[in-house]
Amino acid sequence: MKLHAFVAMPFGIKKDGQGNPIDFNLVFSKLIKPALESAGLDVLRADEEERAGDIRTDMFQELLIADLVVADLTLANPNVWYELGVRHALRARGVVIVCGGQVTTAFDLYTDRKLRYGLRDGGPDPATLQDDIRHLSEMVKATMESWHGRKVSPVYQLLPNLREPDWKSLRIGDVSEFWEQHDAWENRIVLARKEGRIGDVLVLADEAPVAAFRAEAWIRAGLALRKAGRFDFALEHFDRGLAVEPGNLHGLREKGVCLQRLANSHVRGHSLERAREHYRNVLKQFPDDPETWALLGRVDKDAWVAAWHQPGRSPQQMRDDAAYEDALLRAAIDSYIHGYRRNQSHYYSGINALTLMHLYRHLTRESRYDREMAILAGAIRFGAECEPSESQLFWARATLGDLEVLVGTPDSVRTAYKEAIVKNDRNWFELDSCRAQLLLLKDLEFQPENVDAGLATFNHTLQKLTRPENQWEPRRVFLFSGHMMDAPGRSTPRFPEDKESIAAQKIAEALSQLGAGADDLALTQGACGGDLLFTEACQRQGVKTHWLQPFREPDFIQKSVVSYGEAWRSRYLDARARLAGPIRAAPEELGETRLNHSDVNPYERCNLWLLYTALTYGVDKVRFVCLWNGSGGDGPGGTEHMYNEVKRRTGQVTWLDTRTLW
Repeated sequence: MKLHAFVAMPFGIKKDGQGNPIDFNLVFSKLIKPALESAGLDVLRADEEERAGDIRTDMFQELLIADLVVADLTLANPNVWYELGVRHALRARGVVIVCGGQVTTAFDLYTDRKLRYGLRDGGPDPATLQDDIRHLSEMVKATMESWHGRKVSPVYQLLPNLREPDWKSLRIGDVSEFWEQHDAWENRIVLARKEGRIGDVLVLADEAPVAAFRAEAWIRAGLALRKAGRFDFALEHFDRGLAVEPGNLHGLREKGVCLQRLANSHVRGHSLERAREHYRNVLKQFPDDPETWALLGRVDKDAWVAAWHQPGRSPQQMRDDAAYEDALLRAAIDSYIHGYRRNQSHYYSGINALTLMHLYRHLTRESRYDREMAILAGAIRFGAECEPSESQLFWARATLGDLEVLVGTPDSVRTAYKEAIVKNDRNWFELDSCRAQLLLLKDLEFQPENVDAGLATFNHTLQKLTRPENQWEPRRVFLFSGHMMDAPGRSTPRFPEDKESIAAQKIAEALSQLGAGADDLALTQGACGGDLLFTEACQRQGVKTHWLQPFREPDFIQKSVVSYGEAWRSRYLDARARLAGPIRAAPEELGETRLNHSDVNPYERCNLWLLYTALTYGVDKVRFVCLWNGSGGDGPGGTEHMYNEVKRRTGQVTWLDTRTLW
């Protein structure tokens, strides 16, 4: 989805200070709009009647959420100056000023990017028009690329501690069309997340009408990927969201979690020190955030555990090594306790600090933390018992169970954990997370009777649940795009009917060479020609095949199946009957393509939908097979588009080049 620009300027023919008429509609249509579109932005200019009298609410909404505001200050037009002032008050950046003739010398605007364009005979000067378009386009691109540089608004420059308002908190109810689109889009994201359709979330995030929406959606998509264990792909989306909103605390925390998980998984290029440094940088910006302190504590704790928890070591060896690494243990305690001291209701950091303090005394026999331990136990109990949020009751009750492990009895441990489990919605990961903490304590032979009571309680529940890893996941994902069969009378042959057998053979051979089988998943659209040949080959080799289509199925059949020959209909229906799941159509799953004055090409959209769906299973699993002549298609969204997207992301491509096949 393109970035969104709002243009504040006079309308119609107005006279300048010397009485010369200027046609600002021509300035917009011949200069400003082409330049902004060339820079890749979607352009909106408010209607003149809507601007008469009081400033309307939709204009205020645009000035708040638009990625860029272009203000034409050729005239001393009070409406335009007012709108520019509103933008400067609402946003610190994202303004470009243009002037016909003399550039404004207003003192308060000396920092803003400005462009002088040529005028002749009341319109853009034909002699300079192309240069003016190019210069404005370049200025717009530079403005967007330097989004997080120096603030251009005089308001935010002079008030450095002023924060930009949250765009949702200033939602204006009268702007019904815009927010109806937003609500429908957001509801689809929520539904896709609940159904585990992370590929859908990624497509919808890209289609948000303005950057503010995209930033939030990318971070939410990253969260869904992180929870699915796709840490590298999640990190990519957190970075995309943070590029727009670098101060998004939730996104910054989640990025750190991904860095930490990648380090623990020993992914090349990732280390705990990288995660630690990230959290330290976040704390420079948010020094009082207890959650970030707790996440830093988790990094320190992981470093300590990694130093002693090694395969093949006896319990005594692990205890000795854990005690030897007391400096790492104290670092973890310090981070957790820093977080708890900043917010005593953050019982998560408190219980972790207290548990590690108990372990420190257990391992070293030192009384360094004894006084603090006695105080913390009561404070943590009070905070957890006062948890007001229903969604957090499981963690509050689990914290009370953890506390009983430290200071209670086997009976009180069982009772507390059973009360926690009642508040859990059969979430295997949450339950196993509690169990993993108890296993760590067991390895160090800490409070063995209490720990065993807790483990038995969680094991009793977990054995009744299906471990998520035991649910079917493809070994590899085969993604296909290729030429459709030539329509009768096509002027330049691309995939003639008499080459079908060659293509079918080569596709089948490619799948065999890649080892395709029943443990794999295949994704394509199902069009006549390459898609159906690929589908038939996959089904012969037992590959589970799904179709994702750019249109509702009746429209797709007319556009991409029978229009190339009625004989393809029966093959389509036969293949459809053997699909591993129902056909998914983009308009039904993702909504219609038109959002906020910008059209999304349905074929490009479907390509990205297929690709994102494949990547959510793991970037390293994706194998792309294409039947292609290496040239552009008949329109946007063809095999070339998919090839470039896959090549950029994975490089795992099997290209069946039709120029050499026939």
